[in-house]
Formats: sequence, C-alpha cells, structure tokens
Amino acid sequence: MNIILIGPPGAGKGTQAKLLVEERGMVQLSTGDMLRAAKTSGTDMGNKVAAVMDAGQLVTDDIVIGLIAEQLDSEAAGGFIFDGFPRTLAQADALGELLASKGAGLDHVIEMQVDDEALVNRITARSTCGGCGEGYNDISKPIPASGACGKCGSSEFKRRADDNEESLKTRLMAYYKETSPLIGYYYAKDKLTSVDGLADIEDVTASISQVLG
Repeated sequence: MNIILIGPPGAGKGTQAKLLVEERGMVQLSTGDMLRAAKTSGTDMGNKVAAVMDAGQLVTDDIVIGLIAEQLDSEAAGGFIFDGFPRTLAQADALGELLASKGAGLDHVIEMQVDDEALVNRITARSTCGGCGEGYNDISKPIPASGACGKCGSSEFKRRADDNEESLKTRLMAYYKETSPLIGYYYAKDKLTSVDGLADIEDVTASISQVLG
C-alpha cells in the first residue's frame, strides 16, 4: 500500500507517519532524510546531490524522483509513505509516472485538515526533548511537572527557531500557494480522503486506520 499524507506544516503528518511505520511496517520516504543520506553516500546520485546542495542551489525534481526510484526498488512489506513529496502538481505527475513505470500506484491520499489559527497556537507551543527527540506541547502534551522527559529523563528541551507566528504564516502561505492544489488534483483522481488533523493523536490514528482498512 502506497500513501501520501498531505497537510500544512505542523498538521501532524510526521507523527502519524511514524505510527504507521511502527504499526504497519510501512517505509517513510522523507525527501529531507533521503537528500541528507544521499549527500554522504558516495554514489553517483549522491555526488550529484552534494554538488547541488553545496552550491546552495535547490535540488531539482528529477534528482528527487531519482532518489525515490532507488527507494522503491527496496523491500517494503507494508508499502511506502511519501513525506514532503509531492509538493507541486508537476511533482505529482512525475510521481504518478514513476509508480506506473514500476507497476505500482497510489492507494490513498489522506488530507489532514486543520484550522489555521488553531494550528499556529499548536505549533508555537511545541518543544522537543534534547536527549531523545520526544515531542511535547504546552497545550496537548506538556513537559512533565518534574521538568524531565518522561521517555529518557533529560531536562533539556528545545523549540524550533521557526516555530513562531511570523515564520509559520510564511510557511502556510507557501503551502497554500504550491501544495494545496494537490487536494483537488487527488480528489479528481478519486484518491483523496480527509481527516480532522486537530483531533487527539489517537483519534487521528484511528481515522487513518479506518481509511487504510
């Protein structure tokens, strides 16, 4: 089963992808992770990625598609979750062609719907444990009263520099301009299902599980 999780930054796509990996044995294809891994791999494709990134240029769609193609050739018992790709209609077309060339396709595109104001409030309240990366949120999952991470015991917590209202609105504008057209694109292909991305994590997980069957 191959799926795309789509939604604005902070909608919870990463959290749900992680749960799908753990519970269904799916493979999360994160473009950011793939690019970082490729840059240090020493392969021909990796050297190409390194040259582009070291020059401060944007990696082209062709390179990203090439990296995804390499990953699709590996084993994935539960299928793939596309994370951070596609972001544009051109990328969606390219991904569709790539999957078709490998005799595969997309089974579901799940839109995680959110209210912008609530989303901004959620993201500006989040932090991460500096020891193990466990996520916390001042509203929905506060740091334990002891001041120590409930998972590893570390007392160091970090907030992303761009988790502020001004930066978030800039990121949301980019999402609505470039990526939100994919919602209509996949709806027309009868692949789209929407879930409430602002529900409790367990409820969102249950909604996604119902979609996937």
